[in-house]
Amino acid sequence: MYNLLISAAAAVLVFFIVSLAAGFQYWWAALLGALVVFMGSFLIISRIITKKLEAIMEPAMKDIQAQRFEKGIRELKGALPYGKWQIYVESQINSAIGMVYFVRREFSTAFPYLEKGFFKNWVTMGMLGVTYMKRGKIDKMKETFDKAVMASPKESLLYSLYAYCLNETGESVKACETLAKGLGKLPGDENIKQNLELLREGKKMKMKGYGEMWLQFHLESLAAIQKQQMAAMGGKRRIVRK
Repeated sequence: MYNLLISAAAAVLVFFIVSLAAGFQYWWAALLGALVVFMGSFLIISRIITKKLEAIMEPAMKDIQAQRFEKGIRELKGALPYGKWQIYVESQINSAIGMVYFVRREFSTAFPYLEKGFFKNWVTMGMLGVTYMKRGKIDKMKETFDKAVMASPKESLLYSLYAYCLNETGESVKACETLAKGLGKLPGDENIKQNLELLREGKKMKMKGYGEMWLQFHLESLAAIQKQQMAAMGGKRRIVRK
């Protein structure tokens, strides 16, 4: 990362300049000065890069929210070069691009971006896990979900999503273990508790309690989604008689 390299180079230069000027017996003063320069340089460059990213990301996300997807994705891709300057920037941008493609059901296009995504973005890690499941790569699915749970241990839907995928692949016992682990982290979570009871009874998990957040993973059929949306709007339309 350029930021780290530039800051380290500046710190080394200051160390040698102070050491030569004051004498190597004052190496501790040179080291202190180098550390101050390193931290100052790193923070200043980080702030500059952050402001440049904000100038790109904010309008990009507004375009995506307004369903100007292609424009928003182009803007997000325009921010990728800044990934060379700061750690995790590239992976976070890849996560954002992958999510947009995934939500639009462009799964093949989303996949390479999700693979290079940010491990702390549990939503996109979940999408990657779902993609691995659909491709029959169960070991990769487990690895992805385990990594996501480790990074985001307080997300109810993440545990339920992982359990759902495990149950779909015939691993109901491990699915129950995953939900039990989630309940240990989130005591009293009604969604996890209900799904754990359902799995133990050999029944299908119920995910509608998670609302739109669940639907974005595209594990429900379109008919089921439409049915849930109708129910959210009050069920059947009332017939107005004149």
